[in-house]
Amino acid sequence: MTRRVLPITGPEPRPALFLDRDGVLNVDRGYVSRVEDFEWIDGAIQTIAAFNARNWWVFLVTNQSGLAFGYYSEDDLAGLHQWMIARLEDHGAAIDRIYHCPYHPEGIVDRFRSDSFDRKPKPGMLFRAMTDFPVIRERSFLIGDKPSDLEAARAAGVQAFLFTAGNLSTFAEWALADLEGGR
Repeated sequence: MTRRVLPITGPEPRPALFLDRDGVLNVDRGYVSRVEDFEWIDGAIQTIAAFNARNWWVFLVTNQSGLAFGYYSEDDLAGLHQWMIARLEDHGAAIDRIYHCPYHPEGIVDRFRSDSFDRKPKPGMLFRAMTDFPVIRERSFLIGDKPSDLEAARAAGVQAFLFTAGNLSTFAEWALADLEGGR
């Protein structure tokens, strides 16, 4: 008698919203690592909640070279990200996973002095998210505030939009409409 083995199934594939952190989710004050220096961009929490409601993956993909330059510790960064997650939960919103790159080729902290494939404009963090989760790449997009963010998204085969100011929720809805209109 042959035993039938059913495949292990995971979550269904779905589109993803990739977000940069500094300048997109929070005001970029340069190497933000403390709660007291963190200020949400208008509409940031609402954006995450809206894409959660659409059943999209939401990923944070952020270069954090402050670690490589010794401006803050991994514990500082983890503490800030835990605080962010708790504030999002307070509003019924969630980030599915945070990906950060601590590396910089000119860093002063030896273990983080490297030219990593994860460091934007390289696409490593996006590729890791798409490996870790079943992402529908052609329906996904990234919002970033620097050309390096857009380059990383394009290298990963993901649409990209440059956010420069204003309400992130309004911008994200416009970006989604533009993406869906392009199909």
